[in-house]
Amino acid sequence: MHESTNLTSHMRIVVTGAAGFIATNLLERLLAEGHEVHGIDNFFLGKREYVARSLEKPGFTFHEFDLLDRDRLVALFQRLRPELVWHLAANSDISYGTSYTDFDLKGGTLVTYNLLEAMRVSSTKKLIFSSSGAIYGEPTILPTPENYGPLFPISFYAASKIACETLITAFAASYQMKCWIFRFGNIVGGYPTHGVIHDFVLKLQRDPTQLEILGDGTQSKPYVHVEDCLDGMMFGHATATDLVNCYNLAVSDWTSVNQIAEWTIEAMGLEPAKVDVSRTGGSRGWPGDVPKVRLDTSRMTALGWTPKMGSNEAVRRAIQETVAQFVP
Repeated sequence: MHESTNLTSHMRIVVTGAAGFIATNLLERLLAEGHEVHGIDNFFLGKREYVARSLEKPGFTFHEFDLLDRDRLVALFQRLRPELVWHLAANSDISYGTSYTDFDLKGGTLVTYNLLEAMRVSSTKKLIFSSSGAIYGEPTILPTPENYGPLFPISFYAASKIACETLITAFAASYQMKCWIFRFGNIVGGYPTHGVIHDFVLKLQRDPTQLEILGDGTQSKPYVHVEDCLDGMMFGHATATDLVNCYNLAVSDWTSVNQIAEWTIEAMGLEPAKVDVSRTGGSRGWPGDVPKVRLDTSRMTALGWTPKMGSNEAVRRAIQETVAQFVP
């Protein structure tokens, strides 16, 4: 069971990235609470079978188009005049942006501007935004607090998230929009579209005799289960009352990639001795990868929220969920 969200009954809500990992888990909650929910996605990373779980449920309408189409987005908002927006659309595959350097600019920054402009035109005043702990780059203070700076991101994804945050706070100040910005740890759980667990399960499914780890495997990060992530966002939205509310949403411990590999092999029912685990080497899995992430979670704790699962428990549960979903 998840925590009560205290959201006003029967709100009209727009969810961007509605066919993606976090949003597809969110939709079930919002619809169960009786809200009128409008999802938007262009299926770049999102999956049709994920959003299909919500299509037959009362209160849900799906709109398939690209958020770069500002005219269509503005027209939709003028018609709906939503009371709340969950902005979850982004290119969450950080390594992809290294190959296509304008992708995060378009799919992150420009999309967020378009959304904020649609909110302005339609007088929509509340926005919940999924940011990332990646914005801190490689900070000298660990665990890293929300007021750490200056910010020097090392990926186009992180640079875009910072730009999105600055646009959001500028619109909030200019038009009295209330915003909740959550800087995530690594989110894991059911219905993933990418990520280390998803990749390991699919690699081992293709060839159970070998597993390649990107980097040296010692990379370690705080992993948050998607159910805890949604609990935290909903709690923050219901509890934090400033015009701009910004929180690290993470756990206080962490898990290494080597450990995730070991647990995934175990969950797939394979004998570790029969799996040749190789590593590409180096401290990073790819350009822009931050090898060691620790986020200060004391502000969320002070607000009154703590996650139910630590990093290791979140990872173990997510592995089981992913194996159950992808392995016949």
